[in-house]
Amino acid sequence: MTSAVQAPSASHDAAPFRAPRLSLPRIVEMNLGFFGLQFSFGLQQANMTPIYTFLGADEATMPLLWLAGPMTGLLIQPIVGALSDRTNSRLGRRTPYFLIGAVICSLCLFLMPYSSALWMAASLLWLLDAGNNITMEPYRAYIADRLEPGQRPAGFLIQSAFTGLAQCLSYATPSLLVGFGISQNLVDINGIPVIVRIAFVFGAILSISTIVWSVVRVPELKLTEAELAEMAAKPLGAGAALAEIRDAFIAMPRPMRQLAWAMLCQWYAMFVYWQFISLSVSRTLFPGDERGTAGANADFISASLTAQQMGVAYNAVAFIGALALIPVVRRLGAKPVHAACLVASGIAMMSLPMLDSRAAMFVPMIGIGLGWAGMMGNTYVMLADCIPPERTGVYMGIFNMFIVVPMLIETMTMPLIYAPLLGSDPRNAILLAGVLMLCGAVATLRVRTAA
Repeated sequence: MTSAVQAPSASHDAAPFRAPRLSLPRIVEMNLGFFGLQFSFGLQQANMTPIYTFLGADEATMPLLWLAGPMTGLLIQPIVGALSDRTNSRLGRRTPYFLIGAVICSLCLFLMPYSSALWMAASLLWLLDAGNNITMEPYRAYIADRLEPGQRPAGFLIQSAFTGLAQCLSYATPSLLVGFGISQNLVDINGIPVIVRIAFVFGAILSISTIVWSVVRVPELKLTEAELAEMAAKPLGAGAALAEIRDAFIAMPRPMRQLAWAMLCQWYAMFVYWQFISLSVSRTLFPGDERGTAGANADFISASLTAQQMGVAYNAVAFIGALALIPVVRRLGAKPVHAACLVASGIAMMSLPMLDSRAAMFVPMIGIGLGWAGMMGNTYVMLADCIPPERTGVYMGIFNMFIVVPMLIETMTMPLIYAPLLGSDPRNAILLAGVLMLCGAVATLRVRTAA
């Protein structure tokens, strides 16, 4: 689950420019597919823990059920990104990948709420995340391919805006359906609420339709003779892509290595938050339910909706905050600003388990939103300052590993510490996430960025 990278590949910057300028509406249209992609990610973040809980999952094993995201991101994104650089098809270099990914994603979104058992939901999540990751990296390259250098900031800014908007709407959809008159306590035979099923069906439609709209309205450009010759000179296949990744990893700049520690803390924390926030809110608002809120009871459904509405709030803050931070970062630098964002997020997470009313729980979303805004942007500003321009593309792929590896570590370690260290209480998991955000702020300040 790595929606935050928003940087074009340097290989595109180095190539002779050939793309015509696009109008602002066309730039919006070409990014529309990213809206559908991020809507899918938002549905996962907001609903997978409730779905697993409705199907009888145990709290301690919840991280293992989220293993699909980091594993598929680690295995698929760098390889598919490198392979798409070497692809030449009738549809283009990138289009085959995000069309295939969108089809897989739509099918899995449609089937997910019909899961009859825990193993079925977990299996579908693996396929769903595979589809999302097949789409993600080539889609970013498509934006860089299609826009001239002067228009790329606008292209990626609109992409960032669609990230915030899509995740806000995906978190809000179940609550909006309740507002339209569908009972939140109406459940299907498998115990999953009808509002969740409708939200996933809506996401399935958006996933494929927005991608198709983008590639039809703003198709890829044909490769030039020079680009075809350059492509022909490159070794083909996954082996060559892996070798390129290996060589870049060995030569990784020192500041990038130092940044890995901050990434470990912040992404471990954020993955804990996504997994346990629904359970934490339920345990706080309904303390009598010490069963871990297993099953589709009315209290847990209500708590899940509250957690999703909190997600709407922090994503909205992140959207506005990311834009507001641009002049601040320009003046003060990305490192101190990002450290401050992580401190705000850490304090907010640590305060959440101490609040016992729904209204009060929305206040910390300001801090979490600022932290999320920093994670989506500031770390990439710091990265761009320390890597060689000619290898930006491969280092952005490696940087995705700095996101998914912490998620993998969290997935393997949380089941081991949940009972002995956290007392089998999801509220303590949120406290741990807050502490890790503060550790991430300290690690960020220790990064030696370029002057």
